[in-house]
Amino acid sequence: MRSKQLLLFILLAGVLVGIGYYGLRMLRSSGRTGRLIEWLRHPERHPDWAVRAGTRCAPDAPFIMPTDGLIGYLWDDSFRPGHRHSGLDIFGGTEVGVTPVIAAYPGYLWRLPDWKSAVIVRVPSDPLQPGRQIWLYYTHMADPNGNSFISPEFPPGTVEKYIEAGTFLGYQGNYTGNPTNPSGVHLHFSIVLSDSDGKFLNELDIQNTLDPSPYFGIPLNAKTAPDEIIRCGPNNNLFPNRQ
Repeated sequence: MRSKQLLLFILLAGVLVGIGYYGLRMLRSSGRTGRLIEWLRHPERHPDWAVRAGTRCAPDAPFIMPTDGLIGYLWDDSFRPGHRHSGLDIFGGTEVGVTPVIAAYPGYLWRLPDWKSAVIVRVPSDPLQPGRQIWLYYTHMADPNGNSFISPEFPPGTVEKYIEAGTFLGYQGNYTGNPTNPSGVHLHFSIVLSDSDGKFLNELDIQNTLDPSPYFGIPLNAKTAPDEIIRCGPNNNLFPNRQ
C-alpha cells in the first residue's frame, strides 16, 4: 500500500514540476507578448527597444542582424504547452512592405517555386562548426494575400544564387497562408540543419534548428535570455538614416 502511495506521490510531483516548467516558460513568453503589444501600438515611444539591420552585436559574432525592429519572440519560446518556437521573430513596428530584410551571412540562396514569402540560404560551412552545412531561413515577406515583398532578384525557382552578407532580400510582411488570419508584421529567422542528403530539414521542428545566440553574440533563447529588452550595439548599421 505504501509503495502505491509513494508511486502516486512521485507521479504527482512530476506533473507539478512539468506544470511549473511550462508555466515559467509561458510567463516569460507572456512578458515578451506584453512588451510586443506596446511596441506594435507605439513604436515611436520606444526607439531604444529596436535592433538595427546590419548591426553586429559582438565583435566576433558571425551574423549581422537581418532587419530592424523589436525581437519579440526567441528560440524555444512557448506560446502554448508543448509548443517550441524554432527561430527569432523581429517586429519592425511598420506597415507591410516597409522594413527591409537583409542577409545575415553569405551563402547560396534558394526560393522554391511555390514560396511566396520565404527564402532559404545554404551555408556550406557553419562558421561555428566548420564543415557542417546549415541553412538560414527568412520568412513572412509577403502580405496576407500572398503578394510577395521578396526582391525581384530572387524569383520563384531560384537555386544556388550566391549572396553576400547585407544583400537586400525583401521587406517584412505578415503572410501566414491564411488571408483571414495574418500575423503581426515581422521577420521570422531560423538556422536549419541539413539531412543526410544535404537538404534542409523541416524548420517547424525545433530539433531541426539551432540556437541563434552564439551566431549573433547575445542571448537569444528563452531558457537563458533574461525577460528584458534584447539589446545590440550600434556597429555596422547598413541603414544609418532609418528612424
